Amino acid sequence: MTYNGSVLAYMGDSVLAVQVREYLILNGLTRPEELLNASNFFVSAVFQAKFMKVILDQECLNELELSIYRRGFNYKNRSIAKNADIKSYRMATGLEALWGYWFLNNQTDRLGQMWDKYKTYTKENYGTIYLRKK
Repeated sequence: MTYNGSVLAYMGDSVLAVQVREYLILNGLTRPEELLNASNFFVSAVFQAKFMKVILDQECLNELELSIYRRGFNYKNRSIAKNADIKSYRMATGLEALWGYWFLNNQTDRLGQMWDKYKTYTKENYGTIYLRKK
């Protein structure tokens, strides 16, 4: 089945949020306020757009994946980004569309590869994806 960019991004947003939250908890973050602040940072549109720029620059996506990204990026969303410029918001929506596509199509290996890249990008640019150790 073919889904529009909004549906894919909706699913991808949920999947990425669960991945980040699970990672934070498994790495020792247990205080609700810390969890909320850390997870909000790592799933923010600005952060996702920065990561997506790296993925695009490294040419990590095949043609189908690029078309899925563009489907999310080009989706005419009626909501307005609260904490991001429109380009960052659209890039983040494209990333979420990819995450949703991989999840809905049971491409767990590809989803895992990109999740590993997401964690690596975070560690290289921000030192860690969590605030304190177990």
